[in-house]
Amino acid sequence: MYSKLPRNCPVAQVLGRQVLRSGTSVGANYREASRSRSKSEFTAKIGDCLKEVEETEYWLELLVDSACVPRPRMENLLDETRQLIAIFTAIDKRSKQ
Repeated sequence: MYSKLPRNCPVAQVLGRQVLRSGTSVGANYREASRSRSKSEFTAKIGDCLKEVEETEYWLELLVDSACVPRPRMENLLDETRQLIAIFTAIDKRSKQ
């Protein structure tokens, strides 16, 4: 997604870098969660995943709101992000039980 953002729009480049950081952080935190040594460590890392995916949604929404990317072009990515939020929310709730 980042590589397809308009190069002549500085706002798109700044927001795109933020998406790149937070989006890749979700995967890194999930890997750490899957290799956790305790339930509390797992729960903490899943919480980090949830925070990062929610941040990613925010940056994606800003890309649309700033008119850097048309909403239809971003809709699939936003939908997938929201699905991940639902998944990590469910995992987070279950891990706290």
